[in-house]
Amino acid sequence: MWPDLIQKAKDGGLDVIQTYVFWNGHEPSPGKDNYDLVKFIKLVQQAGLYVHLRIGPYICAEWNFGGFPVWLKYIPGIAFRTDNGPFKIENEFGPVEWEIGTPGKAYTKWAAQMAVGLDTGVPWVMCKQEDAPDPVIDTCNGFYCENFKPNSDNKPKMWTENWTGWYTEFGGAIPTRPAEDVAFSVARFIQNGGLPREPKWGHLRDLHKAIKLCEAALVSTDPTVTSLGNNQDAHVFKSKSGGCAAFLANYDTSSSAKVSFGNAQYDLPPWSISILPDCKTAVFNTARLGAQSSQMKMTPVNSAFPWQSYNEETASADDDDSTVMDGLWEQVNVTKDATDYLWYMTDVKIDSDEGFLNNGQSPLLTIYSAGHALHVFINGQLSGTAYGGLANPKLTFSDNVKLTVGINKISLLSVAVGLPNVGLHFETWNAGVLGPVTLKGLNEGTRDLSRQKWSYKIGLKGEASNLHTVSGSSSVEWVEGSLLARKQPLTWYKTSFSAPGGNEPLALDMNSMGKGQIWINGQSIGRHWPGYTAHGNCGSCNYAGTYDDKKCRTNCGEPSQRWYHVPRSWLSPSGNLLVVFEEWGGDPSGIALVKRTTGSVCADIYEGQPTLKSWGMINSGKTNRPKAHLWCPPGQKISQIKFASYGLPQGTCGSFQEGSCHAHKSYDAPQRVSAQL
Repeated sequence: MWPDLIQKAKDGGLDVIQTYVFWNGHEPSPGKDNYDLVKFIKLVQQAGLYVHLRIGPYICAEWNFGGFPVWLKYIPGIAFRTDNGPFKIENEFGPVEWEIGTPGKAYTKWAAQMAVGLDTGVPWVMCKQEDAPDPVIDTCNGFYCENFKPNSDNKPKMWTENWTGWYTEFGGAIPTRPAEDVAFSVARFIQNGGLPREPKWGHLRDLHKAIKLCEAALVSTDPTVTSLGNNQDAHVFKSKSGGCAAFLANYDTSSSAKVSFGNAQYDLPPWSISILPDCKTAVFNTARLGAQSSQMKMTPVNSAFPWQSYNEETASADDDDSTVMDGLWEQVNVTKDATDYLWYMTDVKIDSDEGFLNNGQSPLLTIYSAGHALHVFINGQLSGTAYGGLANPKLTFSDNVKLTVGINKISLLSVAVGLPNVGLHFETWNAGVLGPVTLKGLNEGTRDLSRQKWSYKIGLKGEASNLHTVSGSSSVEWVEGSLLARKQPLTWYKTSFSAPGGNEPLALDMNSMGKGQIWINGQSIGRHWPGYTAHGNCGSCNYAGTYDDKKCRTNCGEPSQRWYHVPRSWLSPSGNLLVVFEEWGGDPSGIALVKRTTGSVCADIYEGQPTLKSWGMINSGKTNRPKAHLWCPPGQKISQIKFASYGLPQGTCGSFQEGSCHAHKSYDAPQRVSAQL
């Protein structure tokens, strides 16, 4: 998989692969090493690219615990990201340093001195670190970095993270940053004198080509800035050898502009930059998508899976492998993040003279948890579920519960959905049931269960039996056919399948399930939670204007994630094991293995649109008319032209319609060409 992804990056015009070192992945327990970092770097080298290695140890990256291994938390006296730990270099420490104060500044100085002292022979960087000590280079992370300046004239201006989107939270809509704005931000950064990092593929491939045409002038001098209008300007790079490159910018978010530059006029769409490698010929505009757009479709590749199921038993305080302690304990301190799951179990005795037994008013059970999700079982039966969110992981369960005379078993399955990745001393943040836990409506009034004895059980029985592996899955008795469990909580499902032919990307459609985890041949492909649908407002998307993560959202009212990637490199020709653990209760018959194919392609080209040219064409002065290039992936071909219009068509790819001006023979030419393919 990695060689293919590296090649795609190279084909997209990238020169450098940037990668983190995930400490908790490389050293999940002290002294136990995973992964082959050297092999990965050699793969990049073989492709003819460079590597920017970001060691951390803190990486943020929307990654569990920000990359720190959980065992680090239990080193006596430890405090993350300050002046007391045996760490290497830092990442995005600047905002935290100011909150920590003097120890934070000391940590920055120590980290820089330690890194430089290793004498690696390559430069070191600190992201978002305004006071990075010399010679460490401070760099910018963000949606836009054109106004960033390093803290010394001896350091290059670098953009280490161009945020081409934003992370998706369970229960949240999908943030989508338009390619036009990504291209605009990169071109805007370049025109102010910087080195590009990690833009997207496609439209941005052409941007990279245009920037490389300007290379000689860009690296020779600082730009001269000239106003072209109220919201327009030109950044011009002129080298002593005669090279010249210009970036013409229109910062207006609603109106196009016609500007005069040199001896010519140029049309600039809203919120766009045109690139002129020779200060005359426009070869690229950030708002004009010359690359095609592809609409993908997910096509099932198999008939219904033949499922088997196994019911996970509800834990109780009577289990031999449980541990009894006084009061309520924080979850991660108990599990050490070895599992998402921790059982909290206690008994409640109900006397026969309790008034609620006769008046029909069931007692109210209230549970306060630090997060992230909670399933409540009373005497082995699911009584309810509660869960928090990214902004506020804390939750409260409050509901009437059915209790009977005698001993009642209360079992709380607390579920963590990853650990925090950012924040001040996030190693001190909590998860799990911390209370209070109360039972209201008894003869005595309200009974506080928080201080009584609780039993704890780490993880699930299915996890302990390794049901997600081939050997472990054969250790229990599964049922199938009419006995198959459907829409039942705490259920394991397994099936086997053959790898489909072809090379299209594969995924699992999990839309029919609630919440849980998925494994392929013993390898986790993630937590599924399609039962938590996306909230918020999703409207039309206008690329123009400053982007933030609330803009251009999609998927409102739908699962935050429905499709889960299945790497083909993990599959054997036959006998592949698929295991799903379902917490809420779902219908496995709706799970499907699908392949991602291109359903349709489209492109829109404007008259006079800047078109990429080689230096030979630029110097020859030949006219290179705008062209739309449509292509299908290997194994597919264009079978039908659904829409074509020369004039003023309206809409976007996938929803075009004829406008007020339309050439009626627009359809004929592409139809004739497609018939010959």
